[in-house]
Amino acid sequence: MPKITFMGAGSTVFAKNVLGDSMMTPALEDSVIALYDIDAVRLEDSKRMLDTINRNNGGKATIETYLGVENRKAALRGANYVVDAIQVGGYEPCTVTDFEIPKKYGLRQTIADTLGIGGIFRALRTIPVLFDFARDMEEVCPDAWFLNYTNPMAMLSGAMQRYTGVKTVGLCHSVQVCCEGLMKGLGMEYDDTVQWKIAGINHQAWLLEVTKNGVDLYPEIKRRALARTEKHHDMVRYEIMKRFGYYVTESSEHNSEYMPYFIKSTHPELIDQFNIPLDEYPRRCINQIAEWEKMRENLLGDENLTHTRSREYASYIMEAMETNRPFKFGGNVINTGLITNLPSNACVEVPCIADASGVQSVFIGDLPEQCAAMNRTNINPQLLAIEAAVTKKKDYIYQAAMLDPHTAAELTIDQIVSMCDDLIEAHKGWLPEYH
Repeated sequence: MPKITFMGAGSTVFAKNVLGDSMMTPALEDSVIALYDIDAVRLEDSKRMLDTINRNNGGKATIETYLGVENRKAALRGANYVVDAIQVGGYEPCTVTDFEIPKKYGLRQTIADTLGIGGIFRALRTIPVLFDFARDMEEVCPDAWFLNYTNPMAMLSGAMQRYTGVKTVGLCHSVQVCCEGLMKGLGMEYDDTVQWKIAGINHQAWLLEVTKNGVDLYPEIKRRALARTEKHHDMVRYEIMKRFGYYVTESSEHNSEYMPYFIKSTHPELIDQFNIPLDEYPRRCINQIAEWEKMRENLLGDENLTHTRSREYASYIMEAMETNRPFKFGGNVINTGLITNLPSNACVEVPCIADASGVQSVFIGDLPEQCAAMNRTNINPQLLAIEAAVTKKKDYIYQAAMLDPHTAAELTIDQIVSMCDDLIEAHKGWLPEYH
């Protein structure tokens, strides 16, 4: 009877997917499920929803709730698996701050949760909390696997993997939907005969190979992409593929802010040319908040609520570890020689195999040099943000921002330092003291 602890269980819809998946999986259906959050209302919402799904599935799972920091260790005690989905500082005030202060300096963003100045400060707020989780886990569930879904994925997973004793793998949605989304967007048939290989870093991993019945599909993919002239949501990724030769995993709105080419105050016409949705993440948050009450009514008011297993990796990984039936997935792990032309202390996204022995990562070798070069521009601020979180030295914050491709392309060094100081001041209470 495994124990699954969900950190940030107030993320009700995501908890439904991961924990509902677990309850639909024979090897996990009788699990003890520990829900942990610091928001009492959202925690109770998730408990009611999951209780209904569990009851309608025969009541095989045992569901417990743990509220607040004082109960965190109890939630973790004896866990076999810990799933992490938290947002330190929430939409308000912290995400709003991450957008509004850079905007005063003329630095615009789209999502700001992975890289850029928003991703750096999200990491600085979140890494200390994950280190608190790690200290508790090392004491009360030292053999548990930590399945991290929280962004910025590479910074958080990398910090856990390098500076704690917790077995950690980072999980993201973008790998398993990348090839299918690309082909369907181009009117190409996608089914189980399509084979693909993806590797790189989170949100900027590369579709290195794509074949169907042994035939390379990339020439046809590129032909159709070049022929597509109407405005659409994937224009940045098509441009990256055109210039760098390979399609990248995460969305165009994300990738537009990972590079210095697309969001430029000196060329505002690029925003329309590449259909880039500035301030997209705050817009999504506002819509989700507005829709939550209606969604809440559907999730909590339906006594017949059930669940169909989703494509989220977590339950399949846990199932593989419980049954010793291998499961292949895209995971975020430390680069122990896996991608030979990326730094060894980087967190990379590569094919992984889960089974009863844990997670084994697949050797890739060299990426195409242009792809590795682009990854390294993103890895530089990731590593420096981790250094800042670990050492509490303010200079590393400045240097992480100076080396961020988009930030450096838009602002002077003095502007970057001033902006970072403004963000540090605005995030007081959410950040430790830096010197």
